[in-house]
Amino acid sequence: MKKILLLLLIPCLTFAQKSVSLFNGKNLDGWIVYGTEKWYVENGLLVCESGPDKGYGYLGTEKSYKDFELTLEFLPEANGNSGVFFHSSIEGTRVSGWQAEVAPPGHFSGGIYESYKRGWLIKPDPAKDNVKMNAWNKMKIRVKGDEVTTWVNGVQMVYLKDQVFADSDGKIALQIHDGGGIKVKWKNLKLKNL
Repeated sequence: MKKILLLLLIPCLTFAQKSVSLFNGKNLDGWIVYGTEKWYVENGLLVCESGPDKGYGYLGTEKSYKDFELTLEFLPEANGNSGVFFHSSIEGTRVSGWQAEVAPPGHFSGGIYESYKRGWLIKPDPAKDNVKMNAWNKMKIRVKGDEVTTWVNGVQMVYLKDQVFADSDGKIALQIHDGGGIKVKWKNLKLKNL
């Protein structure tokens, strides 16, 4: 009986997806820098910081992804807006795709935005806002077909059904907003394909 049970469990274990780390803690291998803003590794952390051009900047994965669960931690050190793009394509510093907002308290972190076209697709209820400045915050993004769900610090922020980017895959890209004065640290970027 034990052998039969074990044989039944093996296929389940075989198909279980494991999380992979998107950031190795040493360098930017596996990523592409877009724009002139600063992206670097310091003490095992990924750091984005406004450069002298004070423009938009992105750090995008070399690989593309479709259905996945992404978890990461971010620490905002200075006022200013950032974000996590997915199902995205990037030309220069112009990006298309869904964006999960990463911002200081009161600025809709976890909401979904589309740059250059539709703008805000869904904002979280302001009562859910729990982002902490100068402290680590956890974000989870789940994408399955046309469904996008985000969590910040364990609280579900939004659920969105949107067909526009559902049928295509794309890069995951961290953003630094234009305007200058922005600094965000990142760690534990892990992705599980669904």
